[in-house]
Amino acid sequence: MTIEIRETAVDDLADARWFYESQGGRALGEYLMNSLISDIDSLSLHAGIHPKKGRYFRMLSRRFPHAIYYTLEGDRVEVWRVLDCRRDPKRTDRELDGGMSD
Repeated sequence: MTIEIRETAVDDLADARWFYESQGGRALGEYLMNSLISDIDSLSLHAGIHPKKGRYFRMLSRRFPHAIYYTLEGDRVEVWRVLDCRRDPKRTDRELDGGMSD
């Protein structure tokens, strides 16, 4: 299984890391990144089993309040967004609607 992380998701990861580093220091930001990357890596085994939200599958992170939105075509997983679940759901919907523009 091939996993591709889109630029929108990379930006989301960078924003999340910055937020957690500003709250608890560099170590917390690194822990967040390691946890989310581990969750994304698990898609190589578990892609397609998560509930769908619109055109995306939605996997919840194990350790942080984040959701990983991805699509699946054959043996290719594309991670489109990694969004904080504490946000306004309307904002999440807007960000997901803009995620498939390229």
